[in-house]
Amino acid sequence: MAHDGRMKVVVDFDLCESNAVCMGVAPEVFEVREDDFLYILDENPSEELRPKVEEAVRGCPKAAISIQED
Repeated sequence: MAHDGRMKVVVDFDLCESNAVCMGVAPEVFEVREDDFLYILDENPSEELRPKVEEAVRGCPKAAISIQED
């Protein structure tokens, strides 16, 4: 089985305050809906989105987002 090194977006929902900073940075991956909950639209985004996801990880005020390498 080939190791393609795809990233997986992980959110600690106990820390998340749905402040939507991540959605502002990477709306392709994160969405805060009217119910004030954060939804991960794409748990395994393409490599082209990695810079945005990494910026969202750094920008999260609660440090609730991380990237795992599958």
